[in-house]
Amino acid sequence: MENPSKKVLMTSDGDEVSRNIAFHLAKHGCRLVMMGNEASLKSIVESIRVSIEGAFPVELIGIDMEADNEQAFRVAVDKAWTCFGNFDAFLNCYTYQGKMQDILDVCEDEFKRITKINLTAPWFLLKAVASRMKQHGSGGSIVFMATIASGERGLYPGADAYATASAGIHQLVRASAMSLGKHKIRVNMISRGLHLGDEYIASVGGRDRAEKLVKDAAPLGQWLDPEKHLYSTVIYLISDGSCFMTGTTVLVDGAQSLMRPRLKSYM
Repeated sequence: MENPSKKVLMTSDGDEVSRNIAFHLAKHGCRLVMMGNEASLKSIVESIRVSIEGAFPVELIGIDMEADNEQAFRVAVDKAWTCFGNFDAFLNCYTYQGKMQDILDVCEDEFKRITKINLTAPWFLLKAVASRMKQHGSGGSIVFMATIASGERGLYPGADAYATASAGIHQLVRASAMSLGKHKIRVNMISRGLHLGDEYIASVGGRDRAEKLVKDAAPLGQWLDPEKHLYSTVIYLISDGSCFMTGTTVLVDGAQSLMRPRLKSYM
């Protein structure tokens, strides 16, 4: 990353994927504001402080990702902005897939929760972040994280509601890239592969079966490693090296979504 001192606002629910990304960003000299459930994020903030020598202090801001009003997200983003005076990038890693279940079994409350977290909250956050970046005049990079279920070639059974909500982010990335380019704001997305901690793996036999049959599902013969496989793409997308890249979804999935017959045999 050409400029290691990027100021990054990052949403997280404390999951394995976002936790590892936060650690790598801190190691690369980024200044972080983490946003989400404070109880879930305190351990990450403390671990970065203790384990990464020379890392900048990580700020923590609480937000209810199921909030029904746009103002709650705008207030949280304003708090984050004042921590550093501005930020260069926004990374949305807060997602909720819910329990793997048939579409006919998804209750109304669960569907609303999935939609709020995976579509409504990102919409409000993008607006709040982009408004601040526009006012500051320096532009910036916005990056969304989702699994391969958000794309047409990476669907897996039981994730109907999540796939539907997060597919909207693909279109949000494209549409907002067109609208925000004039403000020097770039918008991109990472569509990640599945790892052993994902709910889908547990729903079709668990880790042991997944480890045994991974070559039937993944051309590279391995599931995604949250510690190793995602952070370099994140760093690239928030760096100046990707300054001509916007409106794009990057697949980091070891071709899991490409080899549909093989993935189907695993299912």
